[in-house]
Amino acid sequence: MAGESAAAIAPRLRVRGKFLLDGEGKKLYVRGVTYGTFRPDSQGVEFPPAERIDLDFERMAAAGIDAVRIYTPPPRGMLAAAERHGLRLMIGLAVERMADFFDYRDCARAIEAMVRREVRAAAGHPAVLCYAIGNEIPSSVVRWHGARKVERFLERLYDAAKEEDPEALVTYVNYPSTEYLKLGFLDLVAFNVYLESRSRFDAYLARLHNVAGDRPVLMAEIGLDSLRNGEAGQAEALGWQIRSAFMGGCAGAFVYAWTDEWHRGGEDVRDWRFGITDAGRRPKPALETVRRAYAEIPFPADIEWPRASVVVCSYNGSRTIRECCENLRRLEYPDYEVIVVDDGSTDDTASIAESYGFRVIRTANRGLSSARNTGLRAATGEIVAYIDDDASPDPHWLNYLALAFLDPAGAEIAGVGGPNIPPPGDGLVADCVARSPGGPVHVLLSDRRAEHIPGCNMAFRRSALEAVSGFDPQFRTAGDDVDLCWRLQQAGFTLRFSPPAVVWHHRRNSIRAYFRQQRGYGSAEAMLERKWPDKYNAVGHLIWSGRIYSRPLMRLPLGARRIYHGVWGLAPYQSLYERAPNLIESLPLMPEWYLMIGLLGFLAILRVAWPPLRLASPLLVVAVTAPVVQAVRCADDVSAHDGYRRGRRRVRAWLLTTILHLVQPYARLCGRLRHGLTLWRRRGTCGCVALVPKPWTADIWSRRAREIPVRLGEIESALRSRGGSPRRGAAFDRWDLELAGGAFGASRMSVAVAHHGDGRQLMRVRCWPRISALAIALALLFGTLSVAAANDGGGPAWFFLALIAFWAVLRTAWESSSASAVFLCAITQIHHDEERDEGA
Repeated sequence: MAGESAAAIAPRLRVRGKFLLDGEGKKLYVRGVTYGTFRPDSQGVEFPPAERIDLDFERMAAAGIDAVRIYTPPPRGMLAAAERHGLRLMIGLAVERMADFFDYRDCARAIEAMVRREVRAAAGHPAVLCYAIGNEIPSSVVRWHGARKVERFLERLYDAAKEEDPEALVTYVNYPSTEYLKLGFLDLVAFNVYLESRSRFDAYLARLHNVAGDRPVLMAEIGLDSLRNGEAGQAEALGWQIRSAFMGGCAGAFVYAWTDEWHRGGEDVRDWRFGITDAGRRPKPALETVRRAYAEIPFPADIEWPRASVVVCSYNGSRTIRECCENLRRLEYPDYEVIVVDDGSTDDTASIAESYGFRVIRTANRGLSSARNTGLRAATGEIVAYIDDDASPDPHWLNYLALAFLDPAGAEIAGVGGPNIPPPGDGLVADCVARSPGGPVHVLLSDRRAEHIPGCNMAFRRSALEAVSGFDPQFRTAGDDVDLCWRLQQAGFTLRFSPPAVVWHHRRNSIRAYFRQQRGYGSAEAMLERKWPDKYNAVGHLIWSGRIYSRPLMRLPLGARRIYHGVWGLAPYQSLYERAPNLIESLPLMPEWYLMIGLLGFLAILRVAWPPLRLASPLLVVAVTAPVVQAVRCADDVSAHDGYRRGRRRVRAWLLTTILHLVQPYARLCGRLRHGLTLWRRRGTCGCVALVPKPWTADIWSRRAREIPVRLGEIESALRSRGGSPRRGAAFDRWDLELAGGAFGASRMSVAVAHHGDGRQLMRVRCWPRISALAIALALLFGTLSVAAANDGGGPAWFFLALIAFWAVLRTAWESSSASAVFLCAITQIHHDEERDEGA
């Protein structure tokens, strides 16, 4: 069947980011309906006669439907009928019917053979939308086999289908009860979702986009039972379900079902009526609703879009800005302008932008933040969107960004961002860089609310940007987006993430360029730490409140995951919860790990003077091996990419990605050290620091009665004004505030408040030093080694070891005393303020 039409086959559908493209490279939205399952005939065929199929397909096409989902392989002639009516088939391979026994070798082989046979029969046909290697394997069956075993078996079936039809798209239709399955190898993500509340439907769709990552999302089944909800209720629900699906960024949706004629488990099902036509094919009101909804996707025609200004900031970006401008000109947004800010380029960046008719503003080279502020001042739109000169937007990029601002519940939303996906065809190095750490990523507090949106794809209300005075000009190359997000949230605004607002962002195409980029990010981190010290811990690492979403999946050696099944596995929504990496797992990923490697290398050299230090050599081997092992495991994720699944290309990609994982922390370390973000940096400033940290107490009398939270808030403000980053005690702690002087030493404070009869209030403050376990371990270790080396006549080795121990002790004392002094300065300031108020 497939061979007969091979000469006339048009290019197949392909995945591009969150959407599907047809043979001409145009975005295709799947407007689908499900068909079946039906009572088998005498030959075992689970479909109506050919004449009935042809008539059904004709009526589907007339209703604006372009895709049909079937649950079993099509009979002879069905693909031809679909092609004749301009329909594509989502072909179900009923793996779920045999999934109970795939742990038996013969059964597993039979399932794989079935998949190969059915895919081979339809291979290459232009009417094939995709193959579904299963539909809703029951959650109890998945729980019985174990999630990983099911995942591996489905990947085996995926590979089998791809071998038989390499150009085809392959998916598995999941449902909320097995949402936890990690199926990153699939070409697109398909889910059956039945929710009768629009708010819950929208919320779950946002979750599915985060599950899918950069892949398209298909609603494989949506619908409502007209028997229980009435035909009018069914029509109303299908209207908003279809509109929500496409406005939420789905690549397609299938309405369940075409007809009420439904057969399952050997019986005709009569107590459910999900069809948009009845069993006799008479149309219900839902059919007209579906036709109208499908006619206006992805966005309703009555939306009043606000004016938007797109700002492109470029410095010597002639290599990529032409592609950016070309795609900006193709935006389907009705009311927008493009402003290109040429930040002192020495190439022909400005002339390229002018050739597209865009407004170009030339300035001296003042840095990225200054250029973005220039674009803000020139913008006339209510929304100001930013995109990098090496990024290209999807045609509906602005629409999806603007939709978030138009949300009736989103009045407080100041900014919206979307994913940035590496375009195909950039080459091996760029592909591997995209799967390495350190790229532009979004950080989410929930499925829709963001803590950070990357600068290459972000939009803001102009009023919100003006309220916080725009971007901080001190950030010339990076870090400005992070700073702006924090300032907006500090001002009471919120940020939103819009998964379908896609831009295609070129990655660095050489190791040298990647190193320079990561070193620049390290420098930006140092600048951010000075401005936002409370966002960083004592070691110098940024503390995000949300979850970081990035393309590389960091597979940790001790990583574990927990699945919420519900009691007896009966929860309707079963999710995956991955444990955050602990300190031991995270250490090899930290830039400071390379400092420890340097220290162990120094000790290994000292073995020449004192042989017992040869024990440092195996520790050095472990320290060097740990990040290598981590990098190797992380590089395995490149195998999920189609172009590198097998052969030499996979080996080359795996090796290069491993190297990049090792380069990134070192490059970040170089940038951090260069700009002062070190383990030994000082946190907080005060004029006088004691040589030896000591506990102290203070009593402050006041005629203004304040509760403890208010008093502690005053102390926190005073500490931050001196550059300190106080941390609050938890529910089980006996201390209220802690201030780190560095990685080795800190001070803690406790406050008590008592009210007295004469109307005065006494605030008692106790402060004491705290020494970190790291400082104690270093001092004891190197002090002991120094004494042992001196007793053995270890030459100069004892002196260097003693020097390290002495430095650890001195540094700990200084950091503890420094933190205590900052506490004292803050309390003294509050005391003087109380005396001044009392005197007044």
